[in-house]
Amino acid sequence: MKVAVLFSGGKDSVYASYLAKQEHEISCLISLESKSDESWMFHVPNIELVKLQAELMGVPILYRKTEGVKEEELEDLKNAIIEAKEKYGIEGIFSGALASSYQKDRIEKICEDLGIKSVSPLWHIDSEEYINSLIRDKFKVIIVGIAADGFNESWLGRVIDAKFLEDIKKLNIHIGGEGGEYESLVVDCPLFKNGLRIIESKNLLENECTGKLIVEKAEI
Repeated sequence: MKVAVLFSGGKDSVYASYLAKQEHEISCLISLESKSDESWMFHVPNIELVKLQAELMGVPILYRKTEGVKEEELEDLKNAIIEAKEKYGIEGIFSGALASSYQKDRIEKICEDLGIKSVSPLWHIDSEEYINSLIRDKFKVIIVGIAADGFNESWLGRVIDAKFLEDIKKLNIHIGGEGGEYESLVVDCPLFKNGLRIIESKNLLENECTGKLIVEKAEI
């Protein structure tokens, strides 16, 4: 099946791509840059890096912008999927939804309207099992956003590894970060021809447990 992946560059969408490629042809990636930090649908930090990640994957990308207004952004997503269907002949959409019914239900409704399949391969996966899968499958993932009690600036830039899993289990949050407790960026994985190199970055903190790692310069 020819598929498109809703792609943010974080662990969930990249791992969904990895699973999609095992049985399907990834015809394109779809990324929406939201102007709102409070977008209900789209991952925000360092979204522009998806263009470099797509290049590393050798897959075309449809990169579109949205105001990030609740519900209106769904129309922007639908238009991007229509474009992917017309341009690449896609028959299905893969997404990295873990536990957010808000996201999954709306993606499924759009796909149903357009007569294509919606696949969420990570839906309700055991969080600890999932993190271990990322480590086992040689995904190098760094933390680029934090927003929960227990975090501090030292978590920004951390690699998801066995020590990360050990430490995050001590916090009272969703281990997979599904509630927005943390955001991630994949800098290397089996889908990439080589790693994404971060040349310059800075940390921006709102308070002691909320902040972002902003990538100012990266190359492939």
